[in-house]
Amino acid sequence: MAAPSDLGTELIGIPAGADLELDLRLESVLEGVLVSGQARGPLAGQCVRCLDDLDAQIEVDLQELFVYPERAEQDDDDELREIEDERIDLEPALRDAVVLALPFQPVCRPDCPGLCPQCGQRLADDPQHGHEEQDPRWEALRVLAHEGDPDGSADDEKEN
Repeated sequence: MAAPSDLGTELIGIPAGADLELDLRLESVLEGVLVSGQARGPLAGQCVRCLDDLDAQIEVDLQELFVYPERAEQDDDDELREIEDERIDLEPALRDAVVLALPFQPVCRPDCPGLCPQCGQRLADDPQHGHEEQDPRWEALRVLAHEGDPDGSADDEKEN
């Protein structure tokens, strides 16, 4: 089955048109048809920490009751899915199962360090990456302390 266009969130989901493998069991019950089984497919998205592309697989369990039209008329429950013209529309149930199974904040790996907040460099590429941080509130005191320093070390301090 080809995946519909909106099986996912903005960050991660099953690409539209991707092949979905459905392993379903349809059982006739008193109220209608009980559909249960699994759906498997490829995931594509971005890591929320480092913005790298993600490629993975997802497998979700499905279980949904599709009721006969006369049963739906008797019950005012809006949550029931109906059998229409002797057919069931599996797409809403599939979408519910897939979206609920997706990670809220997908990451490429659990210990992904992300991006440097100052320059945007990917920290996984350079674990020793860092910036010298100086508190700007102390800059005026640093200038006063080195004013008139005869060996010129005040100028060296400002360059570093």
